[in-house]
Amino acid sequence: MQVKAQLASQIGEIIKTHKWKQGQAAEVLGMPQSKVSKMLRGQFRGISEAMMLECLTRLGLDVQIVIGADSHSTTPGRVSVAAA
Repeated sequence: MQVKAQLASQIGEIIKTHKWKQGQAAEVLGMPQSKVSKMLRGQFRGISEAMMLECLTRLGLDVQIVIGADSHSTTPGRVSVAAA
């Protein structure tokens, strides 16, 4: 859920930057306006992480998934979303 929240936040920031209404964003994202609304309000049921990644690419962003080990860490790994 934390990753979905971070992805939704990035999507929301881009929508806000473009000053799009949800209907305009829905058209660009290729999903119903009701799903865009729910996603931006933190209701992710029925919206997969893969769909959110697809939304980011439709918004013109490149998405990279990097898997690596921190050889200096003794704690479990972590998952994060970072915008470049």
